[in-house]
Amino acid sequence: MAIEGFDYKEFATSMSEQAKQLVPQDMQQHEKDYIVNTLGNFTMLAGEALYNDESLNLTAEQAIFITQIIAEWSFHKSIDLIKSGIAQMYWDSIMQKIAFTIFEVAKQAVIRNIPQEQLLQAVEHHVVKVYKKCIEELEKKGVIDEETKEQAESQSNIDAMAKQAAEEQIKQQEAPMEEADNKRKEAQKRREAARKQRKLEREMEATAGCITERQMKLMSLSMVLKILSRDKVNTILNKFEDNDVKLISHYMNMVNLESQIDGDLLINCLKEMKDSLPVKRKLTQENVMRDMLRLYKANTRENIERVIKNERPLVKRFIAQAYDGEYSGLPLKIAGIVAQYIQDSI
Repeated sequence: MAIEGFDYKEFATSMSEQAKQLVPQDMQQHEKDYIVNTLGNFTMLAGEALYNDESLNLTAEQAIFITQIIAEWSFHKSIDLIKSGIAQMYWDSIMQKIAFTIFEVAKQAVIRNIPQEQLLQAVEHHVVKVYKKCIEELEKKGVIDEETKEQAESQSNIDAMAKQAAEEQIKQQEAPMEEADNKRKEAQKRREAARKQRKLEREMEATAGCITERQMKLMSLSMVLKILSRDKVNTILNKFEDNDVKLISHYMNMVNLESQIDGDLLINCLKEMKDSLPVKRKLTQENVMRDMLRLYKANTRENIERVIKNERPLVKRFIAQAYDGEYSGLPLKIAGIVAQYIQDSI
């Protein structure tokens, strides 16, 4: 019985139409046509084979998934071949080997119920392996030289597109961030002016025998410490001199401490403390990996994979290698965004 709900002809046509919108605009027309036609042909052949093979007992969703993988990799590797410097007469044979490999690997993985993330990694591994092997065979036959071989092996349109998408995302994020930063600076200037005025007022009051600014700060800190655990309080007090520790302890034990502090002055002191806190740590590879490790300890792998299931292979490879404590080479800024995105999404 054929796969119900799987119209492979319509799906292949849809993939071809999408490819027309995505082909690099700097390519010549015959190169664009090659990409679209190659993707369409392999998608059609794969879909037909799955549709007619009743022994596989696939669902429409599984058949579409396998066929889509072939379409996507056909698109990317066709572009890689066009940019490789290899003569066009050799493109078809290389693409046929790649498409057949994808078809078999993806089909067997789906039949064996291998998780999607592992399936995609396996497909990518075998695509790269077959592509490289085909190029090495051409060199051995004397069809291409060492320079062309290196140029061909360096092509990776799928990584280039993922990088471009990530860079565009960064630009979109930076625009509102820059606007927000300007607003923050203006607000900071207003707060600074108000702070100077309040400071002047407190100094004037201090000369008349009122609470000094230092005492006010220690009282404000005491208000905060009263709601913390004893261990945290001790850790903080260890940073102060003995005289200040005695004052803080005295203020913490005051039953009517709140009534001794003006509300506006208290808020101002707390803001000053906040402004003096260390800034956000520097973005480094070690910090990103440390963030990823914390995510893995706090969440199941299934939850994290659910968040990234629709991401590009470049991002998924970064996540997979981070599980093993390895950094995949993803640009540092992008890796930081990925780690933050996962943390915010779980």
